[in-house]
Amino acid sequence: MTTTETAEAVETRTRGRLAGRSELTVAVLLFAIAGYLAFGIATMEVPEGATAPGPRFFPSLIAVAIAVLGIVLAIGVLRSRPEAPSGEYRFHSDWRSLGLVIGGFLAFAVLLVPLGWILSAALLFWVVAHALGSRRRLLDIGLSLVISSAIQLAFSAGLGLTLPGGIFEGIYS
Repeated sequence: MTTTETAEAVETRTRGRLAGRSELTVAVLLFAIAGYLAFGIATMEVPEGATAPGPRFFPSLIAVAIAVLGIVLAIGVLRSRPEAPSGEYRFHSDWRSLGLVIGGFLAFAVLLVPLGWILSAALLFWVVAHALGSRRRLLDIGLSLVISSAIQLAFSAGLGLTLPGGIFEGIYS
């Protein structure tokens, strides 16, 4: 090591350029998912009478969005400087939040048919918001009901598909 060479330069040279950049695995995973979707879209059999925009349009948008997210993530990781390891690693898993999210999803799956989409999805959204740290319970309940209702409207009015109505079966259809 010469006197002009910094310790950071020596560290970069000895550990490699990609050391400490494990976030790149997520970017690679996103590229793999986008590639898998693109392959599925390219090999999709489309009936001759399919109208525009066609069954390939929305999956193509999703594949492009996933690829763009992968590119943005990779650029962000490569432009940032990795933190030097302090020698002491501490990991903390929030098991309570994970348990609440899993429990909320299981409750959603069980309650979807008897309660219907609006109430079971609102419950799921509220539980996830609570698990992630929101303490504004009344606002979260209201937003959850609005979002689940908007999704119900988008599916029924926009796409012509019906989600389970549950206890509201006869009210809207």
